[in-house]
Amino acid sequence: MLVTLTGSATATALAYREARTAILKRAQDSFQRDLHDRITALAPDTDLPPTERGLTELAERVSSGLDGAPLVVTRYRELQGTSDPLADPSRITPRLREAVRTRGSMSFQRVTLHAIPYLVVGTPVTFADTGRASGLEIYAVTSLRPEQDDTAALLTAVRDGVVPVVVLSALLALLSARAVLRPVRDLGRATRKLAEGDLSIRVAVKGRDELANLAQDFNETADELQTSVAHLRDQEERARRFVADVSHELRTPLAAMTMVATVLEEDADQLPPDTARAARTVSAETAKLSRLVEDLMEMSRFDSGAARLTPAETDLAEAIRASLALRGWTDRVDTALPDGVRVRLDRRRLDVIIANLVGNALRHGAPPVTVTLATTPDAAVITVADRGPGLSPEALARVFDRFYKADAARTRSEGSGLGLAISLENARLHGGTIEASNTPEGGAVFTTTLPLAPSPKAND
Repeated sequence: MLVTLTGSATATALAYREARTAILKRAQDSFQRDLHDRITALAPDTDLPPTERGLTELAERVSSGLDGAPLVVTRYRELQGTSDPLADPSRITPRLREAVRTRGSMSFQRVTLHAIPYLVVGTPVTFADTGRASGLEIYAVTSLRPEQDDTAALLTAVRDGVVPVVVLSALLALLSARAVLRPVRDLGRATRKLAEGDLSIRVAVKGRDELANLAQDFNETADELQTSVAHLRDQEERARRFVADVSHELRTPLAAMTMVATVLEEDADQLPPDTARAARTVSAETAKLSRLVEDLMEMSRFDSGAARLTPAETDLAEAIRASLALRGWTDRVDTALPDGVRVRLDRRRLDVIIANLVGNALRHGAPPVTVTLATTPDAAVITVADRGPGLSPEALARVFDRFYKADAARTRSEGSGLGLAISLENARLHGGTIEASNTPEGGAVFTTTLPLAPSPKAND
């Protein structure tokens, strides 16, 4: 459209300019030739030096012999005659008079007066035998309105012819653009849906051009991606079922082992030293294995979407104090827990969050460990901080990953490596989150945000 419009405008402008120039040139050449012939015929009968009356008669005779009887002005030194005493002689400019005197030949000038164009021609009258100037000057003024009307009509005709061409070109351009852009839009729409997770999206392949090849490549890529994702999901589901099944099958023998280990540990003081040490080791390792199995089962419930909340109206400060007292951490933790912050949540899951975060701070941080409670207009914020070395950038990025331990050398520890992952899932189940960071003074900070309003999941 732009090329067509530009080309049409350029062609119109060039055609108008050339036509206008040709019309004006033909008019001025014709007028100058007629004026020259008329003066040549009348000048020999003119007396020199002329009188003012003689100049007027000469002007009238010259004017009467030209088409349209234009205004003619004759000058001889200070005398002047005109074919129309009422006409305005100002169209004969000083510039033209100067050109006539200095050049000694016919000169012309186009002027506009009251929006009307005029052609003004002036010429000196010379002696035929010597070519010397006689001092007589003749000026003729003719209107160019007919020529202006002709060029305007030409411009209108050209413009009227260009408009249909531009409209047709625009229509063809729109149709062409639509034919090209429609598959591009379809491909873009399919790409966005694919990015949103709709792996079944495909685009229609039409034609044999580059866009058709691109659509075919997109469909093949989507097929491969859908197959790969389906395979990965199947493997993931199998892994989840395997973990859940193994954990479930281990619960019964672990329960028996735990009871036996507990009995052995209670009677360890009556056993020989080596046997007592072995009994205590078996009891400790059995307890760790039991916690690991319970954590794995809890994660499998999160993964399968089977985890549910049992919400109840809870005073957060009271619940946090109870969680610390249950584990004997009251004297080891500094708290700032204002009363009166009530939230509808699952108290057991809150206990899991507090136990994991505070337990990590006590085991891997340095005192003082602080727990603070604050509120925002729409959430309760629980902060657990310590003054230890803090977390490395790598640990900050992976601290909530399953089985991740910041200290690679700490492969055998009391924890299962799932505590923070379970805490994060519990917070998300409430519609909240947990974030890890470091304080400027040193030490790790875990910030738990829980909404004050009931979570949609809490109503399930």
